[in-house]
Amino acid sequence: MDCCPLCSSPSTEHYYQDKHRHYLQCQRCFLVFVPPHQRLCAQQEKAFYDLHNNDPQDAGYRQFLSRVVEPMAGRIESRSHGLDFGCGPGPTLSEMMKERGHTMSLYDLYYYPDTSVLDRQYDFVTATEVIEHLYTPNEVWQQWLSLVKPSGWIGLMTKLVIDLDAFKNWHYKNDLTHVVFFSRDTFRYLAERDKLELEFIGNDVILLRKLTQ
Repeated sequence: MDCCPLCSSPSTEHYYQDKHRHYLQCQRCFLVFVPPHQRLCAQQEKAFYDLHNNDPQDAGYRQFLSRVVEPMAGRIESRSHGLDFGCGPGPTLSEMMKERGHTMSLYDLYYYPDTSVLDRQYDFVTATEVIEHLYTPNEVWQQWLSLVKPSGWIGLMTKLVIDLDAFKNWHYKNDLTHVVFFSRDTFRYLAERDKLELEFIGNDVILLRKLTQ
């Protein structure tokens, strides 16, 4: 069995299999993940992303993002500086935060690859519909922790694993760019391990606050 890509535990077990892929589950942090050999290559992955049409003027898309924008805006100081990690080809969350008086930096592996923005700390970091795509989730998770100032916030949006019965019919797993699947238990594990304050909002928004040491 493959080791967990999030917590490195060798204790992983078969979780499910469909016609496209296998899914394993870590017995320590409960992450469900696709084995590395069944992932898309970078060229295939980007071809999927190029099909996305995220328009900053799209009211429906803005409403979708407001599920994380509104709670985050209610918790940070005025004129905060944030980073939208994995912003995609049509950055929108950053525009919504700018409209609220905050300054924003952008990073995306394919579309905004300027790594200089990763060399400083921020009052908050957002990653909407990003974490499920990560091939090296622990590496990126540690990066996010280092990017946030003490008492700063990380705001995530991702669909969560509920149980095996729900997973079998879950449309979210059918996107071949989705390779790691988190549950509330996974985030609880990370929050306890990394000394983070954790809050779930609705079904797919996760807020984490970096506690001061």
